[in-house]
Amino acid sequence: MKDSDEQPHPDSWLSLQRDAQTGIESVSAHFKGHAYDPHDHDEVLIGVTQQGLQRFHCHRALHTSTPGRAILIEPGAVHDGHAPDAEGFTYAMLYIPQRWISGMMDARGLGDIAALQSAFRSTLTDDPRLTTAIQQSFFALHHQEGRLARDQTLDNLLTLLSGHIRTRPASTLNDSQRQMFQVRDYLHDRMGSDIGLDELAAWAGIDRFRLSRQFKNTFGLSPHAWLVRLRLRTARLMLAKGEDLALIASLVGFADQSHMGRWFQRAYRLSPAAYQRQCTNVLS
Repeated sequence: MKDSDEQPHPDSWLSLQRDAQTGIESVSAHFKGHAYDPHDHDEVLIGVTQQGLQRFHCHRALHTSTPGRAILIEPGAVHDGHAPDAEGFTYAMLYIPQRWISGMMDARGLGDIAALQSAFRSTLTDDPRLTTAIQQSFFALHHQEGRLARDQTLDNLLTLLSGHIRTRPASTLNDSQRQMFQVRDYLHDRMGSDIGLDELAAWAGIDRFRLSRQFKNTFGLSPHAWLVRLRLRTARLMLAKGEDLALIASLVGFADQSHMGRWFQRAYRLSPAAYQRQCTNVLS
């Protein structure tokens, strides 16, 4: 999966709402051609393809979703998107914060998709009850039908979603993987710094070529690609809180606000200012 400089088709559109109490974002979108570059989210993504063919890479496999299919993506799973057919595709998606879903799942004894040892059984599913539950929850949130409608539809969604969660055995990391997790943590702690590959390799105590290879084998991304996606996820959270765009760009490590904007647009098909307005009604 390579990043693309393709511009969105003029007929593409995206509408976003954010529920202040739960932090859940509901996104309705239509894309023709290239939709978005490879990226990931801190949230659990639950959605439905409503029209057309929706094609994307996730978990190093190519998936094609058709109308009525549910899409289930764990936090941190890198994915992209494009329309293979000229008419494009339309989808509805919920971005559910890990903290919220962890608490709700734990209270019901249903398992926790936000945990590292859990995953969805399948990225795509044809479960009609789950599809209906997703669409009902999306409608209640996106059209702001009130707290009772929101709570009841989400409770039903979580109950049905629990049947699609697979608990994985805790993995045993080898020495190389443990070292790459330490490198990842080093990048996380220094997200706002301009880190070079030689500096990273010197800190890890291995040469830069072996570091790049082992990091990609462990996380499926180069160190730079992983760092950019960390910066984007962090910027998205700060934007939702209404913080200043230029300050956010500086704190997360982008060269300037324009640099952040270019990456943000490629990943989410919204400018940072447009995303912030739709989340907070804060004028930027």
